[in-house]
Amino acid sequence: MNIDIAMSRLAVVAFDRISPFHLSVPCLVFENRGEGDLPRFDLRVCAAEPAPLRTHAGFDIATRYGLKSLDWADTVIVPSWRDGEERPPETLLKALRRAHERGAHIVGLCLGAYVLAEAGLLDGRRATTHWGWSEHFAARYPRVELQRDVLYVDDGRITTSAGTAAALDCCLHLLRRRHGAEIANRVARRLVVAPHRQGGQAQYIEQPLPASAQDDRLAAVLAWALAHLDQAHSLDALAQRALMSRRSFTRHFRDATGTTVGEWLAGQRLARAQRMLETSEHGLDAIAAQTGFGTAASLRQHFAARLGTSPSAYRRGFRGV
Repeated sequence: MNIDIAMSRLAVVAFDRISPFHLSVPCLVFENRGEGDLPRFDLRVCAAEPAPLRTHAGFDIATRYGLKSLDWADTVIVPSWRDGEERPPETLLKALRRAHERGAHIVGLCLGAYVLAEAGLLDGRRATTHWGWSEHFAARYPRVELQRDVLYVDDGRITTSAGTAAALDCCLHLLRRRHGAEIANRVARRLVVAPHRQGGQAQYIEQPLPASAQDDRLAAVLAWALAHLDQAHSLDALAQRALMSRRSFTRHFRDATGTTVGEWLAGQRLARAQRMLETSEHGLDAIAAQTGFGTAASLRQHFAARLGTSPSAYRRGFRGV
């Protein structure tokens, strides 16, 4: 794969009483390592308010950059917001609108979606935010098509993520979208996180179930299914392999993944197909067979429905052919 290692300009917005974790996520994923063929990024942390910026952890943040850097950036990331009830400063909202109007990619992580919504950038678009604020967000911004059960939403030049750790999923997705799976996987390994998580916020809303023999059996079945995606898998067959009733397996599966067996399998197969398109020379028929879609026509249908593109166009986007 031909990797574009040209410098990318990213502006990360910092504000008073910011969470250090939220600020650190894009900085960790997009830090300028300059190692081998890893992409190089010019990343600036930009103060949205007068310094010093306080944090929830008891220390201050000082940065040499302000909101003018949003006019410079290719990508602008709002890593969170301090309170969904508080309207962000108008200077920040105007800077975000200007960046969007000139073609920059705008990203709102966690409650950062509130900032994008206040700027009017999410009207008529799909978006997500932390599940704990979803009811409040939906009532406050009825023109936004809120997706409550996903880790992130990529809607063209606007991307939003769910709460806290989902910001990592979102930033790795942005890295993967631009530079391919191999680069995103290498960065994820460095951070010791999964390069791509399937499922949605639903699996994090309730308290996880205590570990049990059934949970172990379910994990073993999921691993087996991933190793045999080329085969057909019915709900009854998977439940039998897990030594569970259909009803018990369905309940444990949804608790563990936040989705249905069919949706999980389709997502895993699609992710495998994307990886093969990015990294291999296999034709569509071979990829469809190895990922369990069966035919190239079925593969195209799933790409169109879930990604809004074709496998061939997706491959061209990564391989430059």
